[in-house]
Amino acid sequence: MSILYYISDCMIPFVILYLVTYGMCKKVDIFDEFIEGAKDGFLTVYKILPTLIGLMIGVGVLRESGAMEWFAGLLSPLVQFLHFPGELLPLFIVKMFSSSAATSLLLDVYKTYGADSYLGTLASVLMSCSETIFYTMSIYFMTAKVTKTRYTLAGAMIATFAGAVAAVILVSGYL
Repeated sequence: MSILYYISDCMIPFVILYLVTYGMCKKVDIFDEFIEGAKDGFLTVYKILPTLIGLMIGVGVLRESGAMEWFAGLLSPLVQFLHFPGELLPLFIVKMFSSSAATSLLLDVYKTYGADSYLGTLASVLMSCSETIFYTMSIYFMTAKVTKTRYTLAGAMIATFAGAVAAVILVSGYL
């Protein structure tokens, strides 16, 4: 196992060394290319910043207004029928919008139920098998100027729910 830690510690420095060596062999001005790439990255961040701020404000309003708990209560009968813990429903919903907000909810689950409990383990697996659908779609589609998303949202929602079902089955069988 220690060999894997050693390899993972050396991987990024090796990739950087390889890129610099390859650039020098091809007689590329590496520093100028780095500066140009950093400038492009900064421009991308500048373009997506309003979307990021809007999403963060929206998730904050949902959490603080109690709308998330109200919605979770509304879905409670369906959630109980599917054997999904109602305590994790706000985490599951928020994860679709913001990973950082979902992480704060995950920490609340850990504090309340424990990281090694059924709910803590299931929450961890849910965080790993789901994506920030709306954040990702808004950022990528805005950057690429895509106006017709076709079946992206439906496919992402189906994949997210399939991941949640798989998480419940796996964690239930594990513990």
